[in-house]
Amino acid sequence: MTSKEKCITICKLLSQKKAGDILYIDVAEKTSLCDYFLVCSGRSSTQVRALAEHVEEKLEKDFGELPRRKEGVREGRWAVIDYADVIVHIFNDEERDFYNLERLWEDGKNMTRYRD
Repeated sequence: MTSKEKCITICKLLSQKKAGDILYIDVAEKTSLCDYFLVCSGRSSTQVRALAEHVEEKLEKDFGELPRRKEGVREGRWAVIDYADVIVHIFNDEERDFYNLERLWEDGKNMTRYRD
């Protein structure tokens, strides 16, 4: 699976569980960390956890993909799941507004809002 295919697959998984404002940012030309940052919102800490767990479970079961690292899932405010070429950020609304991660990486041409 290419990094773009993985990114779109994760977007679909997040959409299935009603994640809000899903977008992905192509950062391949900006950093060696990954190819895509994927950002979305959950309405509550419970939903943030559920979104993260759904992505992890489905990627492992259906594609054999395991994250290199994950942080914040238990707290449910900002979960980060690192799949090497795609890094997933799942925020609650308050944290997303505060950190505004999209602003740091987008240049006007590299950000795409996911539409199911």
